[in-house]
Amino acid sequence: MQAALEITARYCSRELEQYGQCVAAKPESWQRDCHHLKMSIAQCTSAHPIIRQIRQACSEPFKAFEECLRQNEAAMGNCAEHVRRFLQCAEQVQPTHRPSTLEAHPLPAS
Repeated sequence: MQAALEITARYCSRELEQYGQCVAAKPESWQRDCHHLKMSIAQCTSAHPIIRQIRQACSEPFKAFEECLRQNEAAMGNCAEHVRRFLQCAEQVQPTHRPSTLEAHPLPAS
C-alpha cells in the first residue's frame, strides 16, 4: 500500500492533492462528495505511461510484496524489505523515449 501510494503521489500528485483537500473539507460526506476525485486518481494511475511500465517491469517484486502482506496481516512491518525492493525496481524504470518528429525524420545533410 505504501509503495503504491508513493508511486501515485509522484506521478498523480495533482489528483491526490485535490482528493485530500475534498476529504478534509467534507468530513461528514467525503465518501459521497469526493468519489469523482477518487476516480480521477484511479484514472491517472491506470493511464500514466510510467506507471504502466512500472507495473509491467516490477510485477514480480510487487507480487512478492502483496504475498508478504497476506501472510503478515498483523505485522505489516515484516514486509519492509519487500517494499524496498519494489521501490528500488520502480526507481530504475525509465520512461520509454518516443522520438520526436525531427528525430524520426532527420533533415537531409546539406
